[in-house]
Amino acid sequence: MFASPCSTVQRRALAAAGTATALALALAACGSSGSSSDSSMPGMEHSTTTSASSSATVSPSMSAMPGMDQMATGNGLADTQDGYRLTSPDTTLPAGQRTGYRFTITGPDGKPLTAFAVDQTKRLHFYAIRSDLTGFQHLHPTMAADGTWTADLAALAPGSYRMFTSFTPDSGSGKGTAFVLSRTVTVPGTVTNTPLPAASGTAEADGYTVTVKGDLMAGMEHSLTATITQGGKPVTDLEPYLDTYAHLTAFHQGDTAFAHLHPTTPVTGDHGGPTLSFNAELPTSGNWRLFLQFQTGGKLHTAALTLPVG
Repeated sequence: MFASPCSTVQRRALAAAGTATALALALAACGSSGSSSDSSMPGMEHSTTTSASSSATVSPSMSAMPGMDQMATGNGLADTQDGYRLTSPDTTLPAGQRTGYRFTITGPDGKPLTAFAVDQTKRLHFYAIRSDLTGFQHLHPTMAADGTWTADLAALAPGSYRMFTSFTPDSGSGKGTAFVLSRTVTVPGTVTNTPLPAASGTAEADGYTVTVKGDLMAGMEHSLTATITQGGKPVTDLEPYLDTYAHLTAFHQGDTAFAHLHPTTPVTGDHGGPTLSFNAELPTSGNWRLFLQFQTGGKLHTAALTLPVG
């Protein structure tokens, strides 16, 4: 989640004055549990697999409040910030097949960064999204000893993609500071863009129904809640995933700007639900595409949401 242009005092004053306008939340049915494509969201995939070389996976804390770590500033659309740079030899990737995307994070000294702090049980989070906000993938790539990371991407449909890296250096001048850097790649072929789904209050994902509620304005922090049901019954067997019961990521329509909505529901055991809360502060008005990921029975589910922000 990004720093707001309004100060905390200003936000609270505005909220107290009742200036926040309730906006309709939209969800589109777009669940996936590991398929490389979806009829409405080509190329959407997520991964729960990591290897020993990617970094240590830390067991979730059962007492700490999730999402309270250092939060990145900016919109993630640059490949350089404060001397840290995302570099990659890959400017194009093949269509229709699994492929590896190689990249390196260099520090202010120009050398590859190899010391990364753990955030939500991972040392680096990687996201891929197509320019029409389809093709979402959230991965935890592997890192070689020389600092070269490889993200194992599922099959991509033709189009332009932005590859995001979210990380916190554990050494150097940026130690303890969260960064989100990105680069674009092209997947050659005939491009078929998917229109952003219309607004809806609920969405289906792998037989689960997700309902989202919240009043949001650009640049102001508010609470967003997501309730998960199955067959009309509350779901209470949500398993911890990345030190929380659900992971929520957002991308802005038009420029694919990035935002991570931080969970505020603490992990208190092996099962959670049905209602989860998030700190939502989307910095720009317009449509945002949100991807809510949650896990049951060892299986990861993804629901896509369209959120208009005024």
